[in-house]
Amino acid sequence: MTAVSSTTPRMLGNYVGGRWTAVAAGDVLDVNNPATGELLARVPLSGRNELDEAVRAARAALPAWRAVSVIERARRLFGLREELWQRREELARSVTAEMGKTLGDARAEVGRAIEMVECACAVPTTMQGRILEDVAQNVDCETVRQPVGVCAAIVPFNFPAMVPMWFLPFAIACGNTFVLKPSEQVPMTAQIIFEVLDELDLPPGVVNLVNGGRPLVEAMLDHPGIDAISFVGSAGVARLVYERAARAGKRVQALGGAKNHMVVMPDAVIERTVEAIIGSAFGAAGQRCMAGSVVVTVGAAHERLMEELAAATRRLRVGDGMDTSTDVGPVISTAARERIGAAIDVAIAAGARAAVDGRGAAADSGPGNFVGPTILDGVTPDMAIAQEEVFGPVLAVVAVASLDEAIAVVNASRFGNGTSIFTESGAAVRRYRHDVQAGMIGVNIGVAAPVAFFPFSGWKDSFLGDLHAHGGDAVEFFTRKKTVTSRYFSAGDGSGPYFVE
Repeated sequence: MTAVSSTTPRMLGNYVGGRWTAVAAGDVLDVNNPATGELLARVPLSGRNELDEAVRAARAALPAWRAVSVIERARRLFGLREELWQRREELARSVTAEMGKTLGDARAEVGRAIEMVECACAVPTTMQGRILEDVAQNVDCETVRQPVGVCAAIVPFNFPAMVPMWFLPFAIACGNTFVLKPSEQVPMTAQIIFEVLDELDLPPGVVNLVNGGRPLVEAMLDHPGIDAISFVGSAGVARLVYERAARAGKRVQALGGAKNHMVVMPDAVIERTVEAIIGSAFGAAGQRCMAGSVVVTVGAAHERLMEELAAATRRLRVGDGMDTSTDVGPVISTAARERIGAAIDVAIAAGARAAVDGRGAAADSGPGNFVGPTILDGVTPDMAIAQEEVFGPVLAVVAVASLDEAIAVVNASRFGNGTSIFTESGAAVRRYRHDVQAGMIGVNIGVAAPVAFFPFSGWKDSFLGDLHAHGGDAVEFFTRKKTVTSRYFSAGDGSGPYFVE
């Protein structure tokens, strides 16, 4: 079992070729609890040699794993699902300890991770091809799906249990082998996941874990033995990953940043809308790419919304996520706390008004990296706080006169990850979902992230690539199509005989 302990911090290992391995040399980072500052573990920063070892193991395992029947691969995933379910509370507590989100948020994240595995278990159906007889006389044509090869994922700090599962189960279900690089800020949860994988009796090298920082990422993008790269992170880095990996001839999906808008119409059900906005903006301390970070009020909605929204926000309790009375945990690091505070300062200097000011939470909540929920009213669309991703518990409020203006504000953003509208008007919903330029739409839903059977379909600077994470796109991404056109001369004109001695 993986222990979260401040008294005996352990050195984390890589998992390569079916066994845990130590990194012989190189830099080491401390893994600290962002709520308390306590030392949890130390993580090695692997280099090219460790990556080469993992890729060689993955390449060597590929023929044997591809030869395992698709039904048997699905059965291994059923086993993975069951073991993750048995350890779900341990996983959730690991997420909270190293990332900071509340236990409720962490438990929901682990539930979504398990849901991804459940979706991947459907691979005997989702990986099926197509066939058409008699495209010409006695000529048949069929398309089959085959694995891409060695696939790798570079995942962020904010969802250490869920985001790896956007990729790993789908990749191996389709017959690929896999290399994971978790965030060096939150590497402990991946250790638990790989402990579970180690118990599944997979051929050595099917799944591999390599810890490291930016140099390891760069080596992965260039490595000739990696055929496909999945990335989740900031928009700027996503573009670098996409361009560099594509130049190296890899298949790439790069999920970037976001600035998600929540439009509130005058007829919105205010009490339920406030609940949804608070969960979206301040859940996980705003550190998620589907967080709603801009509210756009239409007409009278501003007056109806703001008093209740501000009052409910002030009631939120900031503190250690392990405390079940906590509503908002810390942000990931001191640097993040300072960056978020600076963004609030800049917005106020530009003319925004702090309807709720969370900058004093660090002094009130203990030694951790705390920023309290903050609402900035009077924001205009040209302000930086309305345009750039803050990745913290900060909500900007923009007031407009009409739905047309609200759509224009949303569409002016360079991001297009998700957006929500709060209204009881079907006509307004129809207009909004048709015209808005974002890939995931919520109707009276604060976080419009889709379930595992649908793709995580960001647009614009929020996504680079052709095929999205999970859903049907996952099978498309992790397989290559092969089309076979066939004719047998012994079939003659169709009257037989079909077997000639």
